[in-house]
Amino acid sequence: MTLVAAVVALALAVAALVLVLADVATTSADPVNEAQKLASPPAKAPGNGDANGGGDGKGKQPATQTGQSLATASRLYRTGRLADVNCSPGALPAGSMVAYRRFLTRVTACLNKAWGAQFRKARISFTKPRLRIITSKVHTPCGAWNTGADGVYCAADRTMYLMISKDQLRNPFPLGITRLIAHEYGHHVQQVSGIWRYYWTARAIAGKARRLQLSRNSELQAECFSAVFMSTMKGTSLVTDADWAYTVNWFRKNGAKGWPQNDHGRGPTQAAWMTRGFNRGTPGACNTWAADPRKVT
Repeated sequence: MTLVAAVVALALAVAALVLVLADVATTSADPVNEAQKLASPPAKAPGNGDANGGGDGKGKQPATQTGQSLATASRLYRTGRLADVNCSPGALPAGSMVAYRRFLTRVTACLNKAWGAQFRKARISFTKPRLRIITSKVHTPCGAWNTGADGVYCAADRTMYLMISKDQLRNPFPLGITRLIAHEYGHHVQQVSGIWRYYWTARAIAGKARRLQLSRNSELQAECFSAVFMSTMKGTSLVTDADWAYTVNWFRKNGAKGWPQNDHGRGPTQAAWMTRGFNRGTPGACNTWAADPRKVT
């Protein structure tokens, strides 16, 4: 990746890898779309389960975990490294929607295997999310499509919506789209593990400053979960050391630009949680809910 290529790639996505909470100021506990943009690909060089509840000890979260402990002390945090499922989604050639759908379906299958194994270790019930690939904006059960978003997770129907634009089809970025879907999957992990049960309840009664803090807890954890999954493919042609390091550094500098309020975390904070998840490779590394508030700014 040349310097010029990298600059072009990432300058086109000023707000990439950050999530948009629709109507952050609302006091409703109803889920809203969790939306995210996709980083544009590098320019080519010339010439080249159900939410957990009462449990019986045989696969469900114990009934003693309620309230804030669902987020701060999830049993997922004690399951060790995320399972390496030898994910190899194959090539993503330009101009082929068939190839794009195949690629995304394979990545989702990898996520299902990896997180399914982790939930089994935690003895928490697990259900797979749905994947819907679209080419234009749709209205989800959680609300209108977020402006500028490339991906959305809706808790109401437990579906990841990924929109493939003509530009993305012409110039696909495999690492970027993999990270995007892994992030949206991270929100599904929060939903089915019960983490979001605490989040939505707390958000419904919080003032504006507290809602922004809760949003950062949620968004930065999903980003960290994404990085944990990406770490299982470290050193492969999909996730090279150089490309990952450059991406993290770009978010450190630009990740928070373009957003009117700090509901996603500052650029350095995003980069820190990406790095933490990638280096440690464990869900326990992503416990933003029990972290020092200064680390979730």
